[in-house]
Amino acid sequence: MPYASNDGVRIHYQMEGDGPPLVLQHGFSDSLESWYELGYVDALKQGHKLILVDARGHGASDKPHDTAAYGKDLQVGDIVAVLRELSISSADYFGYSMGGRIGFAMAQYAPERIRSLILGGAAGDGRSRIGDGFRAGLKKGGAEGIPALWGFPLPPSLRARLITNDIAALDACRADTLGFADVLPTMSMPCLLYAGDADPTCSVAEATAAEMPNVTFFRLPGLGHAEGFLRSELVLPRVLEFLSSLN
Repeated sequence: MPYASNDGVRIHYQMEGDGPPLVLQHGFSDSLESWYELGYVDALKQGHKLILVDARGHGASDKPHDTAAYGKDLQVGDIVAVLRELSISSADYFGYSMGGRIGFAMAQYAPERIRSLILGGAAGDGRSRIGDGFRAGLKKGGAEGIPALWGFPLPPSLRARLITNDIAALDACRADTLGFADVLPTMSMPCLLYAGDADPTCSVAEATAAEMPNVTFFRLPGLGHAEGFLRSELVLPRVLEFLSSLN
């Protein structure tokens, strides 16, 4: 397995396809494997060099149990470490939920590394509206209870992965930040924001887009938070259209 190191924390990544580099960053409790299983990789690798990253605390990356190890600057440093390992100066970035919040942090801490941003199920206020209930559910049911916390029927392979999560690492991976209000007006790179309109994040994500100078926002009718990622057949046409506009 290929790894990059960020101050001693090993970050697992995988690569697929050829073309302009595109980082894919998953959401909380997930791993890079879902990008494969939901069809994102097959659709996106035709025109891009995909760089799929397991966030720290997740997948095959290292899993610190210290909350201090999950600062947004450190999560950004993980992406930068992977890009540096691959000698890539900048890339497009696609993140969902926690991955979307890391995308906002990329604009704060390493904007020179980002050509464009695609951010789903995330808002610029830094708050995880899903996180509080998720964390309470973890304490009550442990890893075995994670699939139910997604709130939507899941593929068997995803369910099987979720229950292998390191609960102490997930508990340390605090979701909330102070937010990105000062960063939003500076985000001059092309951005695509979206959320399901039944996602608690949706209205705040739309308000976030109103503060950004170079952004398109769209809603996914009737979809909740997990569905906004799982229903890739509804997301990918808009993502591919956006990426094609960059070339």
